Amino acid sequence: MRALCVSLLLFVALAAASAADLKVKVIDPQSAAVSGAQVSLFSKGTDTPLKIATSSAEGIAIFNELSPGNYQIQVLAPGFAPQTEDVAAHSDAITIQLHLATASETVVVTATRTLVPAGETGASISTLENAQLETMQPIAAADAVRFLPGAVVNTAGQRGGISSLFVRGGESTYNKVIVDGVAIDNPGETFDFGTLPLAQADRLEFVRGTQSTLYGSDAMTSVVQVWTRTGSTPVPELRFGADGGNFGTASGYASLAGAHERFDYDLFGNQFNSNGLGVNDGYSDSLQGANVGMAITDHAALRLRVRHSNSQTGLPGEWNFNGDPLLAPDPSESSHLNSLLGSAELTVAAPSGWQHRLTGFDYLYRYTDVNLNSNPASYDSFPDTYDTHVNRVGFEYQGDYSERKSAHFAAHTTFGYRIENETGVVNDLDFPPAAPGQRLDQDAYLQQQLAWGRLSAIAGGRFVHSSAYGNTGVPRVALTLLALRGGELFSGTRVRFSYATGFMEPALYETFGESAYGYAPNHGLLPERTRAFEAGFEQKLFAGRYALNATYFNNLFHDQIEAIPTPTGEYQFFNLKQSFAQGAEAELQGRISSRLSLTTAYTYTSTEILENPECTPANPCSFPYAPGDPLLRRPKHSATTLLSYLGTRWGGNLSGSFVGPRPDSDFDGFNIGHAAGYVRADLGGWYAINSRVTAYANVENALDRRYNEVVGYPALPVNFRAGFRFRIGGE
Repeated sequence: MRALCVSLLLFVALAAASAADLKVKVIDPQSAAVSGAQVSLFSKGTDTPLKIATSSAEGIAIFNELSPGNYQIQVLAPGFAPQTEDVAAHSDAITIQLHLATASETVVVTATRTLVPAGETGASISTLENAQLETMQPIAAADAVRFLPGAVVNTAGQRGGISSLFVRGGESTYNKVIVDGVAIDNPGETFDFGTLPLAQADRLEFVRGTQSTLYGSDAMTSVVQVWTRTGSTPVPELRFGADGGNFGTASGYASLAGAHERFDYDLFGNQFNSNGLGVNDGYSDSLQGANVGMAITDHAALRLRVRHSNSQTGLPGEWNFNGDPLLAPDPSESSHLNSLLGSAELTVAAPSGWQHRLTGFDYLYRYTDVNLNSNPASYDSFPDTYDTHVNRVGFEYQGDYSERKSAHFAAHTTFGYRIENETGVVNDLDFPPAAPGQRLDQDAYLQQQLAWGRLSAIAGGRFVHSSAYGNTGVPRVALTLLALRGGELFSGTRVRFSYATGFMEPALYETFGESAYGYAPNHGLLPERTRAFEAGFEQKLFAGRYALNATYFNNLFHDQIEAIPTPTGEYQFFNLKQSFAQGAEAELQGRISSRLSLTTAYTYTSTEILENPECTPANPCSFPYAPGDPLLRRPKHSATTLLSYLGTRWGGNLSGSFVGPRPDSDFDGFNIGHAAGYVRADLGGWYAINSRVTAYANVENALDRRYNEVVGYPALPVNFRAGFRFRIGGE
């Protein structure tokens, strides 16, 4: 018996001695750590992952107690090309350096909620990486998104003026906006991209097309998602800087970031001020935030995020219409926006092949518009104090399972559950009482990704139960076929097709608002809906260095909400209008060299109102509400260009946006029915004086064009900023 025990102990000791730990460090082309990468371990010659880990803030992934033998590591990290390397179990540590890729090979998240190369998503997606954002130095998201393919941004004049996004003919309310995993757009309302600061933004993804299956309400024509930078250096890194420019513009920022053992952190603050062009044109915004993570075990991690933004904007209103100053600016109206985002996210990578993400979130939004004086000449200028409070709090679970893979078949399942409670108070402080509202949404979603050789398919659906609107189901199907593998010149041809439906809940003020200024809410409103399909192809050129994409899209919008007059003269919200949009996008993406990249795109969009029951032979409607009229602020022709050089000592970018003439309205009785086309070019650049000091400069509207993005609101002429940023500590 004693001999047997000794033998067993000896066997266990030998087995433990033969087992090995494998430590993998993931770095980018500049040798900086890459956090959040999905690192999969395979036995050599098999396609089923043995283990899946996520790299820590220091870029480390560890696989424990591996048997002797040969293995294969696959790394998927947002913004880089997939990387695969052979390793041995007895390696003490290995380093895997990721590489930049063409746009179709770049790993993205938003299109499928999982890490997938862009060409396999069956969707149209564009990205801005950290290095590009640092070169562009955008004050707000509007300054960056406007140069992405298919995006049309309309800003009401100065900085801080409402900046709305129109995509594929949809309304400006049809965009889902997510920051650090939390939706920050108020359901049914236009999101203001001009007041979303991008300080400390690590990455931005922009998906065009209907995505309600994955993201629920509002994702009718696009999803914009932003992630905050994560600390990664063992030595704490302090970054700070400041810049200034014309129109009394000044900004400054500071951040402290790092990683120590199982913890990482990024604490940051930013302040921006500008006097603007003229009367009541100033804008000020302050941002504070934190992104803190902790690796609880090798398979579980907790991340806490908080972000607070506080901005104030003068509102001169409409006054200059395509170069003609028909009204005087309003000297007294201003708006104040205060928002607070907080989230806690627990991720678990276990058992083998599984990943779980549990997120609790809370988003507070308060908007106040104060106008002290009246202006009889303007329809929207009268004394008022308009106040909105919205709170969105909830919980979401997402599960992912990587199923069996082989040379000809692969599958991945994503599923989840989300519950969100929306409460709000919409009121005019001069006309009490306030009008509170509340609704509870519960969503369940499922998506299956399948690949058979050259064919890949994505199918999914979302079921929504709303306390206000009952049950809703939205499906999506996307197919992608590698039609030709190609050669050196024509390096592969993919064709794709997708069909989806989407929905958008009404805004709180449309259902729960008070009857002020003759507008009455309607508790019986239905969600707006869309039916969307698209078809396109991707042609890779010159060994994959370039990719030409062409897409046809077709959207039918119905149950659109309008305000119509009642017999008593009061306006009330109803589901009335149906409209249609179709068009085409052509996009060329390329990596001219390892450091120089180009994305240029052209979009054609045709829109039309199909039905408005209020328009009858006895009571015909006039522009812009009659059937056959085009939708406002959607240009037929638009184009963008983004040329970026990212070197070791210096970097620069040239951004261009062309927007053709488009229907618009002054709404003041001047019978102005269009906004003129315009061209805008922005320049940016930086130079590293040494490893600790960098000088930078940015010029917006470098051609000094005078134009209206929204008729009546003149855009800023040429404006510039220049400054320095400093770095202490870090690596």
